[in-house]
Amino acid sequence: MIKAIKFASIPTTDQDRAVRFWTEQVGFAVHTDQPFSDSQRWIELRIKGADTHLVLFTTDTNRAQLGQFQGLSFVCDSVAKTYEELAAAGVEFVSPPRTESWGTSAIFKDPDGNSFVLSSR
Repeated sequence: MIKAIKFASIPTTDQDRAVRFWTEQVGFAVHTDQPFSDSQRWIELRIKGADTHLVLFTTDTNRAQLGQFQGLSFVCDSVAKTYEELAAAGVEFVSPPRTESWGTSAIFKDPDGNSFVLSSR
């Protein structure tokens, strides 16, 4: 029986730049950073208090994955507060938080143009 998601992968053109973004601007921590192949490293990031990790991988064959909505939603206690903190750290948002009947959300981008949802529980 499946118990959880171990990691989700995020495509990037520059692993060093992606690590800086996710650690320095978003606040995640490096869990693993080791050689994977001749052209890339296996980089896993962890989110404080969460079991799911993120993997930053370069995509040599399918660049169409870059700059797209990634289908990942990050949950936080306060979208408005987290939006303010991340925006102050230089994270680009598509729009400010919006409140709907199901909750509050905002969409942000990484340096490769990938977009992600920031959402209330």
